[in-house]
Amino acid sequence: DVLFFTNRGRVYKLRAYEIPDAGRQAKGTNLINIIAIEPDEKIQTVLTVADGKKEGFLFMGTKQGIVKKTPVSEFKNLRKNGLIAISLKDGDELLKVKNTYGDANIMMVTQNGYAVKFNEKNVRHMGRTASGVKAINLKEDDVAVCMDIAVDGEELLVISENGYGKRTPIEEYKLQNRGGVGLITYKISEKTGKLVGATICKVDDELMLINSSGV
Repeated sequence: DVLFFTNRGRVYKLRAYEIPDAGRQAKGTNLINIIAIEPDEKIQTVLTVADGKKEGFLFMGTKQGIVKKTPVSEFKNLRKNGLIAISLKDGDELLKVKNTYGDANIMMVTQNGYAVKFNEKNVRHMGRTASGVKAINLKEDDVAVCMDIAVDGEELLVISENGYGKRTPIEEYKLQNRGGVGLITYKISEKTGKLVGATICKVDDELMLINSSGV
């Protein structure tokens, strides 16, 4: 099964064979022709769930710093027109969804340069329509730009809107309780602009950055 999660907190499911094959240079198929996605919805995360695979949780993060984990089993019987994966408050959007198995360290990063690392055991599992709990206490003008699984030996890469970036070893971030303000991971300025993205990467990973002009 292939699960498609949208910014509005909905999830849609397709069997892999329902997605048309295409060559490397083909434009592909518009998902709106395959699943009943709403016009104002954007796909944020695509995950595969294989039969017989160890079942864990789907861990979700939102722009307003909310997280939720739900057993994968709750997403087995999805309708073609989608179901609610997380109930969002007004103005909030689903940011990212990751597979976890009960003991992952989670990292959330904000546009104003704050980061929090906490263990998923601090988040009890909830039903599919629950709204989640606070991961980081955001300041009034701040939003989360990244939620990822933090693995020792890897690094957090942050990128600002004016093209500046920095890598920091995961070990430099101490485990905290969720719901705090986090630690400053990047000092933003007028020169750098705010953070627009972040990801956990390995030292030898190859990364591709694309600007708003598609370059």
